[in-house]
Amino acid sequence: MTGAGRGIGRGIALGLAAAGYDVALVGRTRAHLDEVAALVAGRSPQVRVVVAAADLVDPTQVADAVARVEDGLGGIGLVVNNAGVIERAETDFVSDDVEDAWRVVETNVRGPMLVAHAVLPAMLARGEGRLLQVNSGSGYSTAGAYTGYGISKGSLARLTTLLDAQYRDCGIRTLDLAPGVVATDMTAAMPVHADRTRWTSLDDVVALVRAFGDGELDALSGRFVRAGADTVASLLAAADRIADTDARRLRVPAYGPDDPLA
Repeated sequence: MTGAGRGIGRGIALGLAAAGYDVALVGRTRAHLDEVAALVAGRSPQVRVVVAAADLVDPTQVADAVARVEDGLGGIGLVVNNAGVIERAETDFVSDDVEDAWRVVETNVRGPMLVAHAVLPAMLARGEGRLLQVNSGSGYSTAGAYTGYGISKGSLARLTTLLDAQYRDCGIRTLDLAPGVVATDMTAAMPVHADRTRWTSLDDVVALVRAFGDGELDALSGRFVRAGADTVASLLAAADRIADTDARRLRVPAYGPDDPLA
């Protein structure tokens, strides 16, 4: 679990531990990770917990963190790429600081790419593994602000799709999960949510992560789900329609049967 020290990552880590998962807590700030580790130990003493502080845009630190986690847990079966940032200003692209937007793109894309690249060899050797990207509806839709964030999440969606296409037959499963709008420090700092009164429950997020980790959502590998709108039951009920219509992933829709791109 990356970005495990605060917010959604902290909640997912605690939820998976409560479900019996051994957990690895990865993030930049060791003190935050240690706090979560103490909570896991107190609430779920039966599970193993590994802490690995790392800057996820540094390939050497990522490789070292993954090695420590694999050694501490005996292998990695589920990766949750949760760590991410957003622009400092809620504004359109021209008014934004492009360097700040690029910081967001680099953090939100380079980090998951490095983590996936580090964990996949061992997963492929075992013939199974699951990678979940904590994505956003911003990667699939338009918005009037946070351009770098939208670019980064759209890129993350392509990573999910490409890894599925390349490694599905090798036992690898991927998923994009949008957590909805969870009350965190990040969302509290966003003007767009200043008047919000309804928030997505972390329990709904954890339920989908746990279901993916347990293999219940394997039929949706390479696709997009959203906590607070989707449930495990609704996704399982719609799985055949999703596959038949090639829904829930980024693509270029044809304008008709005579579209040369169809």
